[in-house]
Amino acid sequence: MVAACAVIGSRDSATNLKPTFIAGTISKTTYDGVADDLLTAGLGKSGLQGAAPAVADPVNPTAAELRRLAIYNNYRALVDVNANGGYGTLYGPNVDANGNVTTSEGNIAGIEYIAYADDGTGTQNVTLMAQIPAGFDPKNPCIVTAASSGSRGVYGAIGTAGEWGLKHGCVVAYTDKGTGIGVHDLAADTVNAIDGVRMSTAVAGKASNFTANVPPADLARFNATAPNRVAVKHAHSQQNPEKDWGRDTLNAIRFAFYVLNEERGQSTTGGAPARSFRPGNTIVIASSVSNGAGAALQAAEDDTEGLIRGIAISEPSIQLKPNPDLVVRRGATIIKGAGKPLLDYFTLANLYQPCATLAPAAAGSPGANFVPAAAAASRCAALKTKGLLAATDSAGQAAEALAILHSAGWQAESDILHASHFAFATPPIAVTYANTYGRFGVTDAICGFSFAGVDAAGKPAPVAAAALAQAFGTGNGIPPMSGIQIINDRNPGGPLRDGASSSPSSGAADLNADGAICLRNLVTGSDANAARVRSGIGEVLRTGNLRGKPAIIVHGRSDTLVPVNLTSRPYFGQNRIAEGAASRVSYIEVTNAQHFDTFIDNPAVPGYDSRVIPLNIYLFRALDAMYAHLRQGGPLPP
Repeated sequence: MVAACAVIGSRDSATNLKPTFIAGTISKTTYDGVADDLLTAGLGKSGLQGAAPAVADPVNPTAAELRRLAIYNNYRALVDVNANGGYGTLYGPNVDANGNVTTSEGNIAGIEYIAYADDGTGTQNVTLMAQIPAGFDPKNPCIVTAASSGSRGVYGAIGTAGEWGLKHGCVVAYTDKGTGIGVHDLAADTVNAIDGVRMSTAVAGKASNFTANVPPADLARFNATAPNRVAVKHAHSQQNPEKDWGRDTLNAIRFAFYVLNEERGQSTTGGAPARSFRPGNTIVIASSVSNGAGAALQAAEDDTEGLIRGIAISEPSIQLKPNPDLVVRRGATIIKGAGKPLLDYFTLANLYQPCATLAPAAAGSPGANFVPAAAAASRCAALKTKGLLAATDSAGQAAEALAILHSAGWQAESDILHASHFAFATPPIAVTYANTYGRFGVTDAICGFSFAGVDAAGKPAPVAAAALAQAFGTGNGIPPMSGIQIINDRNPGGPLRDGASSSPSSGAADLNADGAICLRNLVTGSDANAARVRSGIGEVLRTGNLRGKPAIIVHGRSDTLVPVNLTSRPYFGQNRIAEGAASRVSYIEVTNAQHFDTFIDNPAVPGYDSRVIPLNIYLFRALDAMYAHLRQGGPLPP
């Protein structure tokens, strides 16, 4: 520690230079921890539990109002904020770094820096953010990464890795991974800026978070034939951003070091800020959840500079290069290979989940009302007609569909969770990732899917003005969100909201089985579109080689979104194959835990609260253990 302090205090350190990937200006805002703060946007523990913060002018929210909405909604989307789930006692703003429950609202003062990372074209514009808490200790410097999960904006991991890092006095390095809330209203030709405020594409220019790459003449034709559509960044950027999530996370670390040295570093002999804080004297932990956790693993695999000291993550969405020698065994069940690519298992779930909800094992499923039995039976019948099921009645077809999911890797613990996942997650992810892996543009409308607002009849309409204006604060980056719906353009009666639509081949109200089959064929087929998708998938596959870095992975056994058999279990095995005796990965599988803590006390899906427990506290314990290991040499879990 004495040597580290000597390095931090040296006036001969190299000059602190702005990273070359930073595009445009860097914003800096100081929060006093009273009226506003880094963790809760001034809402505090109680405010995060309460009603959504108000916006003075709903169609013209300010950047500060959008930030507050974003923190409120992203925190609640990842964390169960009900007391029964442990909020306020096991975790939450009022629970301090040592786990003590306090009477404080938990506001954290500090400084927030935000900038784009880009190659100069304005087509990437990955949002980076670094939060430096007032409690940062220069004698014990630390940085925690918090890549957003899903397709969320830059505040996506505020309640998970963000909360832990800020409470421990660490700088938190965030990135939206090049997805985030980039919504291009094609008819109005408006987009989001980095702070969420909407403006015309002409005004935004290269500072637009996302502008669809459509020539003006093509855009005019598309607007005429498919009015009221919107393009969304993750689906339509044509960048396949996932291939760069490791780079984006490493850039977030580099950005955090840069602004930390600007703010708290010593000076060189010439008076310029020095690189006082560096990887050699600063603990850096890569963290986050879901595909933000996957980004942490990608960053660790890509880290050739020694930026990252350790990894502590939860429920990672990660995809491995094929390895026929890898076997995952639980009891008598054997899954061969290195898991499956995400779009492979999501398009499979998108086909079979609704039918499987009718199986006896799924009786009493939370959220079953969102998958009506008649529509589920129609899906079963459609799969039989298409030769994708063999059974001749609905009961047999449902049992067969569930068995297909089991054989693909889903645990029996997920049987009662398929309904809610199909209702809220599976189709949106299948549509978005099919687009992103194939680098399809918005005008391609792949498999007949597009995004738009809808009217009372479910037909495409302009997105409500207030919903669009507030999308940065309310959206998650994957429609349906913020008044934007998935549209089935091939519905027999004309374009219609996908969930209410029918299949063009039969006219049946089968939850658009034709669309689901089309998406599946992008993975299993042999045409040009399928080749594009498979090429994109190939760009995101990983090796499992963490270069000897210590890692703690926690994952809920009942995870229905990112099944353990297809992600964490094979990653753990592949890491052992890749690193052998040098492997320092601990894998902890939590029974009765699943992917969405926010479902636990959600009145829309009653029944989660009596079946599952929050996983977030296990992420915090993993971070505690990793920090103790790196700071004090504490033991890693077995």
